[in-house]
Amino acid sequence: MKLPWVSTVVAAAVLAPAVLFPSSASAADAPQPTGISGPDTASDSVPDTASGGTGGTEAGDGQEQRDRAEIQRILADKDTGPGVREAAEEALKGSAADLRHFLTVDLAKNRGDDLRVKVSQIMASGGPAVREAAGKALDGGEAAIVKFLAEGLPAAQAEDADRAEIQRILADKDTGPGVREAAEKALKGSAADLRHFLTVDLAKNRGDDNRIKVSQLMETGGREVREAAAKAMDGSDADIAKFLAEGWPAAQASDDRVAVFVALSDKNTGPHTVEAAKKALSGTPADVAAFLRDLPKLRASDNRVKVSQLMETGGPAVREAAGKAMDGSDADIAKFLAEGWATARAADEAAANKPSDKPADKPSDKPAGQPDQGAQQPQTVQPAALTGTTDSTGTTGTTTATTAGTTAASGTGTLAATGTDGLGWEAGGAATALAAGAALVALSRRRSAES
Repeated sequence: MKLPWVSTVVAAAVLAPAVLFPSSASAADAPQPTGISGPDTASDSVPDTASGGTGGTEAGDGQEQRDRAEIQRILADKDTGPGVREAAEEALKGSAADLRHFLTVDLAKNRGDDLRVKVSQIMASGGPAVREAAGKALDGGEAAIVKFLAEGLPAAQAEDADRAEIQRILADKDTGPGVREAAEKALKGSAADLRHFLTVDLAKNRGDDNRIKVSQLMETGGREVREAAAKAMDGSDADIAKFLAEGWPAAQASDDRVAVFVALSDKNTGPHTVEAAKKALSGTPADVAAFLRDLPKLRASDNRVKVSQLMETGGPAVREAAGKAMDGSDADIAKFLAEGWATARAADEAAANKPSDKPADKPSDKPAGQPDQGAQQPQTVQPAALTGTTDSTGTTGTTTATTAGTTAASGTGTLAATGTDGLGWEAGGAATALAAGAALVALSRRRSAES
């Protein structure tokens, strides 16, 4: 009974090494248990037959290197948005799995967000057409946004540029009525209407407007402008445009200088205007043109100075009329100098020449028997003294008195202050009374001698 037990123990001892210590080849060929983590033996030990390498570790390193290179290329692209850039930089700091997750998941999501941000910014700063197209793109998906950026945005920008150009043309004060009407019509239409106006209608309408403008210059311009405009009208639209750009300014400058010389030759041109005219003639064509624009103001300034002088030196009527003009506008001043001054001066002269209503001598003041000084004396009783003859006493002084009285009665002489004629009734009456008194004395002496 002991032998079988011994045999069993011996057999177990013989088989134990084979069970407890299997060979490496057998262990390698044995299947691995499931559900147990362990080293990736396939990646670490299987040879890389394609590259001649040694296995999985090198294959994993190659994928990581490729992912890292792709992310760096994305970062180098200037069009990469801020969201993608931030996520990419974060992925580069992580593991190979982080790199792979960024490229397969985060990239698309962040790129879509960046595109929406970009379109929103374009919409905020763009023109009407860009805003409309961007809004429609944002209402769509990512595909609509991508299409907008590739196709819709350039077309909308072109439309806005055309619209802005037409609005600039309308804002130009030199734009003619024909161009203006066609431009306003185009702004109410489509993008095609805007483009057609700029490429076709603009040139045609501008040519028509230019011809109308030149024909007007032929009617209103000076001699040089009229001659140059007539030559341009005989040419093409290009000749018309060249005249307006070059010929007209040169001809206008010549006519402007002539106008300044005309102003200088006017005897009514005041000192301030003369000084400004001479200064302009020594300057540029722009200076001459500026003088002609300021000419009404310069004349008005000189006119006020002239009227203020008349207020100091004129008669009562002149002073009154000048004062009223000075209280008015420049037009009132000019009207006074053209009409009112002459009327007021005539009134002052008439007032100075008008006889006084007061008699030279009242009847109560005359000696008894003295004849009225205003009545003509009869020739039969005219004393010899009034004829300039010498009386019996040899008195000859009455001739001078008679001459003085006659001169005073004739109304000769000038009043310097008023510009009117006549010495006045008071002076004339005194001279006549002196002559009449001398005649009466001579007559009394003759009668005494005869008696």
